Amino acid sequence: MSIPTQSSSTWAPLRSPIYRALWIAQLVSNFGTWMQTVGAQWMLVGDPRADVLVPLVQTATTLPVMLLALPSGVLADLIDRRRLLIATQGAMAAGVGLLACLTGAGLTTPAVLLMLLFMIGCGQALVAPAWQAIQPDLVPAQQIPAAAALGSMSVNLARAIGPAIAGVLVSLSGPTLVFALNAVSFVGIVVVLVSWRPVSVERSEPPERALAALSAGGRFIRSSPIVRRILLRAALFIAPASALWGLLPVIASRQLGLSSAGYGVLLGALGAGAVLGAFLLARLRSRYGQNALLTTGAAGFAGATAVLALVPNFAAAVVVLLIGGASWLLSLSTLNASMQLSLPSWVRARGLSVYQLVFMGGQALGSLVWGLVAAATTSVTSLLISAALLVVCGLSSLWWPLHARTGDLDLTPSSHWPEPNLVFDPAPLDGPVLVITAYRVTPDNEHDFLAAMEALGRSRQRTGAAQWRLFRSVEHESTFVETFVVRSWGEHMHQHHTRLTGHDLLVEQAVERYSDGVPVSEHYLAVRD
Repeated sequence: MSIPTQSSSTWAPLRSPIYRALWIAQLVSNFGTWMQTVGAQWMLVGDPRADVLVPLVQTATTLPVMLLALPSGVLADLIDRRRLLIATQGAMAAGVGLLACLTGAGLTTPAVLLMLLFMIGCGQALVAPAWQAIQPDLVPAQQIPAAAALGSMSVNLARAIGPAIAGVLVSLSGPTLVFALNAVSFVGIVVVLVSWRPVSVERSEPPERALAALSAGGRFIRSSPIVRRILLRAALFIAPASALWGLLPVIASRQLGLSSAGYGVLLGALGAGAVLGAFLLARLRSRYGQNALLTTGAAGFAGATAVLALVPNFAAAVVVLLIGGASWLLSLSTLNASMQLSLPSWVRARGLSVYQLVFMGGQALGSLVWGLVAAATTSVTSLLISAALLVVCGLSSLWWPLHARTGDLDLTPSSHWPEPNLVFDPAPLDGPVLVITAYRVTPDNEHDFLAAMEALGRSRQRTGAAQWRLFRSVEHESTFVETFVVRSWGEHMHQHHTRLTGHDLLVEQAVERYSDGVPVSEHYLAVRD
């Protein structure tokens, strides 16, 4: 099954002045980021410990995601996203500016470089969920897929061109200039965000508390087989694929004998391949299912990694890296689109932050592991092992494919639960709340009812139930009682008003088809001493 596509043009979001300004500013910033990566990696290539230190550049910039991905997703759902983005972009500009000053003064040791890259990575970890979460505020809902495609194109255009520019600049004047240019590249985003005045939405529900919101996001993912499988597929791909990204500078310098400019061309080939893949993606999606695309992407990246390790030829490396870039885009775009289409709006930033944790965290740990393997053996051996694991990743889709309904659920908000008749008004923090619903089921419908209730249990837990159980009466024939516990009255109100979707409504209707009469729910609040 293919992910549903939108009929709107890929370029339609650019008609929005604020989206167009932010897209251009983000493109400039992406150029700066890739230029910084080349400058940082090339500073370490000449070090005797380069096999370990060069992959640590990727680790230092992506490891913060493992620490901050979940809190950043909660922040993006709970506070003003515009202000969060302004603050983090400004902080990253200051961090990169400090790196440029220290490098210019000759004070940037490998330890200082990795420490500053880690701090800048913390800012990037805070930015990512908020940036994706503001997209519905910038363009109409039907243009969200096109906006996501343009975002991917921005990253890959920068990846295709930025490294080549950085390679030339580093060879001419050293890494200080590329660091300084990256610091300046953040200014455009800050200016656009400061001038943007989004429409504020008043909410009648009490705001979620940070820890409760984090717990709710975790429950949603644990109770969603579709999302869990997407995360598994992402981990299976990114762990071995990170070897090529981490060891490419070492291969360029030692096996191909290239300068920083030559390395920039190789990195640019990966980006150019990804841009090419972006143009082909819509056509491929219309012909092939998601699992076929993931298998093809893993196989293509495996082939590129193996050829890069075994063929010490610059032209051959450029060609296979074009294929590798297209395969990278094919895999990650499929996974990212599947994730976005499988998350309702109320938990989207939190869910995407977990995806970011798996993706960036896998890259960080993977780069470190592959660097250690290369130090213990050789870079060629490390790349060949990763290529073999990528082949296994592609084949594993036979046993662990994306679920058939991935991207095909109705996630529009649906406040279909009736309001409880209250004899007193609970406070938002009162709780826990016990909800009890009784069902009468004829023996002929019992099997189908139990299957439908299993799906309903996952629905309750996705929307906030900390505990859920189904009981059968031993005194009344064909009588079942469903119970679930929500940790506070405020969170239960969020279930009523913000968390239910059209898919949850369909699940409840399936249960009602097999029960006699309309089920009636009762609410109980825990009594405190």
